[in-house]
Amino acid sequence: MKNKRLPDVGRRDKINKFLFDWFLAVIQLSHPIKSTTVILLRDGTDGMEVFMVTRNAGIDFAGGALVYPGGKTNPEDLTPETAAYCDGDDDLDLSEIGSRVCGIRETFEEAGFLLAREKNTGMLINRERCLSIGAAYREPIRRGKLSMKDLASNEHLTLACDLLVPFAHWITPSISPKRYDTWFYLAKAPEGQLGSHDNSETVASLWINPDQALAGAENKIYNIVFATRMNLRKLGKSDNVKLAMNLAQANKVITVEPEVINENNNITFRIPQEAGYDMEQETETVGPAVSFYASG
Repeated sequence: MKNKRLPDVGRRDKINKFLFDWFLAVIQLSHPIKSTTVILLRDGTDGMEVFMVTRNAGIDFAGGALVYPGGKTNPEDLTPETAAYCDGDDDLDLSEIGSRVCGIRETFEEAGFLLAREKNTGMLINRERCLSIGAAYREPIRRGKLSMKDLASNEHLTLACDLLVPFAHWITPSISPKRYDTWFYLAKAPEGQLGSHDNSETVASLWINPDQALAGAENKIYNIVFATRMNLRKLGKSDNVKLAMNLAQANKVITVEPEVINENNNITFRIPQEAGYDMEQETETVGPAVSFYASG
């Protein structure tokens, strides 16, 4: 009796992984990944400030860049069960609610702020409560072991989705190997809460004035990618949080999917004039900061 040749399981697994990665890459080209970014604001001594984090240099997408907290939408963000714990969801569809829940979750994971209210009082949680909840939930939620619904249910909270104001909507250009469909929201940082990076996806954090951040990028102190710079410039039109929030509420958000032109080792980004950035294009030499934008 001839011995049957056993299948090469290792080789088969490698082929399956290659086919899956290829399929995922094709899907991403045609269907950008839904994600959310939250721009936390406060009034400082030198004017309005924004909370920013530095991404771990080992991350494949915009590693080492100075960014706003944000990341991909999870399936758990989009469920009716999660929406039941959200404030201000009366006029929002499930997709919009999920986008805001994603923003609250990513801000909690990456920056240590929790936009949530005590269910029994309707008051935003204070510093001590935020620190206590962070110690118990931040890492499990980052690892996907628990959801924001779990946190809200266990701690008798509601998620303050109503505090997030739509500010911008950017889609990664089709030439990018990794694409995102990202909503940017403004939110006033909860009084008294102390933000902090997570020492995993984010390795440093700071409050900084938008103009100072842009000057730091110009002087090569910070690596700030294109979409982040554009939104810092847009924020620079306001010198306090109230004005920034009022302008965001008054202005229609125009979707930006930049046209990218690569000529002679220079990259030119072109964006719609009506998007409100007071410029239509920017050209820069190819380098680390030329990445389109970061969303974890």
